[in-house]
Amino acid sequence: MVSRATQSVSSRVRGVSFRLRGRDEWIFFAELARASSGLAAAWWTLLVLRGGLPALFAIAIGALVGAVDRGDSLLAPLALVGVVFVLLQTLGPLHHAVSANLGSRMASWLYERLTQSCVEPAGVAHLEDAELRQDLTMARDFDLGITAPPLSISMDFVASGLVELVAGISSAAVLAAYRWWAPFLVGGAWLSTQWLLRESGVYRDRNTTEVRQAQRYADYAFRLAVDAPAAKELRLFGLVSWVLDGFRAYRTRLFDLRWEATRLRERSLTTSVAIVLLANLVVFGAMAQDVVAGALSIDQVVTFASAAVGASLIAFGGLSWALDSASAPAGAVKRLEPAMRDRGALSRVSDSRVSDARVSVAHARAVPRASGGLAPGEPAAPRAAAAGAHEIRFRDVSFRYPGAAAPVLSGFSLHVPRGTSLAIVGQNGAGKTTLAKLLCRLYDPETGSIEIDGEPLETWDVEEWRDRLAVVFQDFLRLELPLRDNVAPRGAPEAKVLAALEQAGARGLASLETILARGYPGGTDLSGGQWQRVALARALCAVSLGAGVVLLDEPTAQLDVRGESEIFDRLLGATQDATTILISHRFSTVRHVDRICVLEHGRVVELGSHAELMEQNGRYCEMFELQAARFERPEVSGAPTLPERRT
Repeated sequence: MVSRATQSVSSRVRGVSFRLRGRDEWIFFAELARASSGLAAAWWTLLVLRGGLPALFAIAIGALVGAVDRGDSLLAPLALVGVVFVLLQTLGPLHHAVSANLGSRMASWLYERLTQSCVEPAGVAHLEDAELRQDLTMARDFDLGITAPPLSISMDFVASGLVELVAGISSAAVLAAYRWWAPFLVGGAWLSTQWLLRESGVYRDRNTTEVRQAQRYADYAFRLAVDAPAAKELRLFGLVSWVLDGFRAYRTRLFDLRWEATRLRERSLTTSVAIVLLANLVVFGAMAQDVVAGALSIDQVVTFASAAVGASLIAFGGLSWALDSASAPAGAVKRLEPAMRDRGALSRVSDSRVSDARVSVAHARAVPRASGGLAPGEPAAPRAAAAGAHEIRFRDVSFRYPGAAAPVLSGFSLHVPRGTSLAIVGQNGAGKTTLAKLLCRLYDPETGSIEIDGEPLETWDVEEWRDRLAVVFQDFLRLELPLRDNVAPRGAPEAKVLAALEQAGARGLASLETILARGYPGGTDLSGGQWQRVALARALCAVSLGAGVVLLDEPTAQLDVRGESEIFDRLLGATQDATTILISHRFSTVRHVDRICVLEHGRVVELGSHAELMEQNGRYCEMFELQAARFERPEVSGAPTLPERRT
């Protein structure tokens, strides 16, 4: 029985310990030492010193009063009072400075951890998972001062609250010299207000669907107002007042919800006052009786009375609120690390070399360039020479995004012979871009397989396979770096960079050293079409460095029809020795490839050359003629006529 009881108690203790370690506050304090061990040690040391000074001051004042009463020398008591007073005045500003610096270090540390968690996984599912969105938003925006003060400020609030708590406990401890029960009675009464008034439940009350929704809408309205892409339409359509009113409304609603969470509503304030009043009446009443009985000297009365008053610092204050807002991002980052690692991992990676090929974020930190831009702190490894074009085969591939009800691809099969060009067309949502993500191994199929030269793609080293790809996505990368680095981020001979720009029709955009952003000295910005030519040049440069598969997802969407035709002819010429897959809505472009795949509801419904598909008079023919009708010259004034369907 004793053994079982002992095991039960031990199990409960472990359970409590586990729950404590899982709290945001515990995580926050543990991460402080990792962010900066020296500053954290200084911060805690100053906190303890400041917390003990009120109790020491009560003792010093009592000693001074006693010396005056007895006619003793005042030198030592006055010196003690002076030292304590000076420390009270100087340690505060010093602690404030340490708190600000430690808060900045902590913010930097959390952002580095978040950055690493975001970029390390081989896939991208963790960045598109709705279940992680709340923590990701908290971890990304916590130091912007939108939802709470930045950590450089919050740390001082946390320090002040903890100093008051330590000061109250140390003052109560002084009462132990009077009666052993006095510190428990007074300190417990004041401490009970922390639970009775329930500020410790603020985070749980804030973490509701209504609060998260108000926060999301407020942040969205704020970004509409301050980000450049929406600026033109907001003004042209007269939406400025709408955005401002929406921002005010949602922020007001958010503050109202938080006030409801933080106001003293969980227990009656009268109950708290009654408990505190009763405890103090007992202690001060006992002191009064002892004074009348001559059991307490005047210096003891001053010391113990001051300590009893100082114990009130334990009471309900701003510590829980400050600690809640400061610790929430640390908890979010801590939760995101394993979640992102698991959800961003490729489900069927069997090659152990994948983890070895990942580059640490610490080695990819950006450092200032002489020209004022940013560049990787260490050059990336040069692209390995590829073995030329590859044969690609999709075998009965099915895939759905996490949390989605319906699959995007279902039983998809397709063969792309080595060195050929294939266009994939279809309506929005047919799964075209998803195919590109699967081929790049940003996701793995749920069922089925993708084979490269007869070998399953999951058996390839991820980095080695991506070295063989030249890709242009719809939302292509725009780096605030020199033109040279935008074309060849991992480095390339200048001749190849210039040749790629020439092939993409971007040779005269800027010098290779011009930073493509106006925020830097000598920097410039590009139009959407010019940026797209730079993205195409990046893919063409990769081909010249050995990439054997070219994947183009709407590569000319921002170019005019004439520029598109010119660029695509150049693309086909430059990639004739590679396997090329083109995703496009423009049928004037896709007609030039070797074969065209029509995708509907995640399946191949038609496959063949342009001429063959037109002869079939099916879905491709219908879509082609509908699009071609927009460019037909009308025989009479009015709307353009639709060409007759083939029979």
